[in-house]
Amino acid sequence: MNQPPNPPISSRKQPKQARSTELVAAILEAAAQVLAKEGAARFTTARVAERAGVSVGSVYQYFPNKAAILFRLQSDEWRQTSNMLADTLLNDGTPPLDRLRRLVHAFIQSECDEAAMRVALDDAAPLYRDAPEAREAKSSGERAFHGFMREALPHADEPTRTLAVALVVSTLSGVGKDFSSSPREPAEVARFSGAMADMFCAYLVSLQAMKPA
Repeated sequence: MNQPPNPPISSRKQPKQARSTELVAAILEAAAQVLAKEGAARFTTARVAERAGVSVGSVYQYFPNKAAILFRLQSDEWRQTSNMLADTLLNDGTPPLDRLRRLVHAFIQSECDEAAMRVALDDAAPLYRDAPEAREAKSSGERAFHGFMREALPHADEPTRTLAVALVVSTLSGVGKDFSSSPREPAEVARFSGAMADMFCAYLVSLQAMKPA
């Protein structure tokens, strides 16, 4: 049996005028509020329109369905994370491991600050996770890590650096998600992110000590 095609998740059009930009911003703000309050299962375009104080038709001018709205929220979150990764990991004159420590703390803090929204977006992921747009958006953050690893491990071969990226990214994402599932005090965040950074730094130091083949 043929699988039904994924629903389109790209916006119908991009706002070009200030008024249109404000409308889209209001729709997305309302969508975030509905998602956080109602969860993915009860998220509908009609509820978003009602929350934003606009007609459903106004929402459909820019988003063809609820999957497109949810993907926009998710892609905005991925873009913010990617920008944070790039800004923190890029060479600013400080040692690579110091930058990695800053990144770990910033990421864990972000996970805790936006835990409710992230959980809701994870629940909504089946609506868009297999779409090409989703794969491209999610991969952009890993590119920053690959650039960082080339600097942090200049003598390692490419398979070693690729494995390091995979281990750090998957651990940071998975463990960070689990840690942020409960409310955390600032001291807990600092202690946890410090321990995770220690673990990552020890791993990279061990790779640095390896002699190239």
